[in-house]
Amino acid sequence: METKPSPDKKTAVLKWLKRIGVWGFLFFLIKGLIWLALGYWVFK
Repeated sequence: METKPSPDKKTAVLKWLKRIGVWGFLFFLIKGLIWLALGYWVFK
């Protein structure tokens, strides 16, 4: 028995994504890359 995500849940996710927008995405992308680089540098 499979459960598919309801359309309401999908629209809520899309609203959230539009709210954070491109700048929010870039912020978290750069933040993640910095943490990866920091971890690499510490354990090198």
